[in-house]
Amino acid sequence: MSKKPRDILIYFACKYEGDYEAIIKALRNREPIDDDQYALYQENIKGLQIMTIVDLDYPNAFKTISHPPIVLFLKGDVSLLHNLHKSIAVIGTREYSQYGKEKTVEIVRDLVANGYLIVSGMARGIDGFAHETTLKHHGKTIAVLGSGINYPYPLSNKKLYEDIEKTGLIMSEYPHQTKPEPQFFKFRNRLVAALSRGVLIVEAKYRSGTVITVGYALERGVDIYCVPERAGLESGCNKLIKDGAYLVESAADIMKLWTN
Repeated sequence: MSKKPRDILIYFACKYEGDYEAIIKALRNREPIDDDQYALYQENIKGLQIMTIVDLDYPNAFKTISHPPIVLFLKGDVSLLHNLHKSIAVIGTREYSQYGKEKTVEIVRDLVANGYLIVSGMARGIDGFAHETTLKHHGKTIAVLGSGINYPYPLSNKKLYEDIEKTGLIMSEYPHQTKPEPQFFKFRNRLVAALSRGVLIVEAKYRSGTVITVGYALERGVDIYCVPERAGLESGCNKLIKDGAYLVESAADIMKLWTN
């Protein structure tokens, strides 16, 4: 029986565990499909929401980026992907300070109160605080994973993962229990940037995944907001401010710049 294009894409996404280049290679080479494997993959993805690049409801946010995701595995409120006019990424270091945590909580709380959608990567530290604060104040949030859709990472964020699934959205290019690899996190950052109309950074090193996200955001002309740090800390935020990012100390600063 002939298979629909979306089913073929899902098959290869499962077979190659979301490996973008391997999926593209298989499609270009018209790699044959093993019917037994196909049936197994179909069984394994039951209960998941899946979106492919050939679907009519594929998000506009991904249509113009480099390496648009071929298949997305989703849990939660998919409608959030089509309501991004006030979406802001909140990202930063895993090795946070108390100051960084407090500023994240304060700013995200006030952004949520004003209807902003918070996007982040569910990492330990600033990302996690952004999601937690959003949920605490009954806001909406999207978590983009660098691991399989059924593999909460880090495991210490398993409850956060479950809470986001209830009222927000969890998204991954990787199926099942695919274990995270360092390159997955760098690659997923393009999706965090694509979903966001602005990027807020709280504490970041010069060379980090956070700065990679900034690069993707700048390619799209997205505004970058940075919370300043003390001088002499080799702060990625301070360097970005010197390079033209907006210095912000509150949600009010962001909202003023946003309306302009």
